[in-house]
Amino acid sequence: MTSQFSKKNEAWSARFSEPVSDLVKRYTASVFFDKRLAQVDIQGSMAHAEMLCFKKIISEADYADITRGMAQISAEISADNFVWQLDLEDVHLNIEKRLTELIGDAGKRLHTGRSRNDQVATDIRLYLRGAIDDILGLLDQFRLALLDLAEKHADTILPGFTHMQVAQPITFGHHLLAYVEMFGRDVERMADCRKRINRLPLGAAALAGTTFPIDRERVAKTLDFDGICANSLDAVSDRDFAIEFCAAAALVMTHISRMSEELVIWMSPRVGFIDIADRFCTGSSIMPQKKNPDVPELARGKTGRVNGHLIALLTLMKGQPLAYNKDNQEDKEPLFDTVDTITDTLRIFADMTCGITVKPEAMRAAALQGYATATDLADYLVKKGLPFRDAHEAVALTVKTCVDKECDLSDLTLDQLRTFSPLIEADVFDVLTLEGSVAARDHLGGTAPPQVRAAIARLRSQIMVAPLD
Repeated sequence: MTSQFSKKNEAWSARFSEPVSDLVKRYTASVFFDKRLAQVDIQGSMAHAEMLCFKKIISEADYADITRGMAQISAEISADNFVWQLDLEDVHLNIEKRLTELIGDAGKRLHTGRSRNDQVATDIRLYLRGAIDDILGLLDQFRLALLDLAEKHADTILPGFTHMQVAQPITFGHHLLAYVEMFGRDVERMADCRKRINRLPLGAAALAGTTFPIDRERVAKTLDFDGICANSLDAVSDRDFAIEFCAAAALVMTHISRMSEELVIWMSPRVGFIDIADRFCTGSSIMPQKKNPDVPELARGKTGRVNGHLIALLTLMKGQPLAYNKDNQEDKEPLFDTVDTITDTLRIFADMTCGITVKPEAMRAAALQGYATATDLADYLVKKGLPFRDAHEAVALTVKTCVDKECDLSDLTLDQLRTFSPLIEADVFDVLTLEGSVAARDHLGGTAPPQVRAAIARLRSQIMVAPLD
């Protein structure tokens, strides 16, 4: 005989003698954030059901009913007509309850041979696998936008900095390629992380496996997993893959943040290297002249948010004994927010990069400040036979003189330059120009415009073929 209590608490057995309080329901429920797993939950359930039918654990009639019921539930969710119930705690129980309403006992048989522990682990892996595929596409779009901008400015002179001091002249295209390389490593990390995500936990059940004659390899093949999680305890309790994803995402956001810092500096009227399209900026409520680079500034802030999610997941897992613990429910919100943040950021940065206006005159003027060709003069003397340390000292004295005279190295006459070294001849002025400086660095990875264009072509071809690998 079914008690009145068990009717009100259909998700749980008659083991409990009093209902869960409303406060505890709200505290422990995850349905209002894990419902985004609904479609992958259905996908995993259908693969499980197909296997159960194949192994004759459930009948073909039950499988047909489950297929029909799940199709209706999927349509209801897609149309936003599905009624989510807090009493049913999470996405899994909500879908199972609705399935049972639609098809009766066949819906109750679906959970044969599995637990919510291996079910949720499978759902998260399916969800995250799809999210990474989207992120990889967005990274490629962003890198292509950077390559387009770099190609336009393969010859545009920009001061290169160390310690925020003018160091050597480079090209703006070469500078942008540094970010293309960073985001390229992010692609590699995400793709590598995906390999460890793409293992099937389903079949581990609660923690020890199941007594039913299941075929885990069949389910893995159906869901396009590369293999199965080999140990049932580890399968249900592992969240390494989520932590690894958040670590890779934190590095993406770190690179975004570094670029954001430069965009903010470059857009400042005191620097004026670039302008960002109005649609990515805002004004001031009191100062009508302001145009603030809100998107890069906010991206810097969101980087801290993603970093925090990584630390939250590491902290979540550090004290857990085997196997599954309720703590793991706390993995979803930081994981989901990380996916949302990185996805939105990459999408908007690709668009924003296309809306950057470059001001070559301001870049060139800045490169003329700070004696950016001093290293070229030292290299010139070395090529004339002077030991590098002696050349370094001679050029340091030359720069000191220019500082006192408030002029550039190229402003000194040949006779003035020869007072620092008799090895200096008239051809020295070829290396003291900004164009001569960048052109001289004509090797793989260098800033010479031909090398920049070659790198762009090489990177563009890699990005174009990446989806086919």
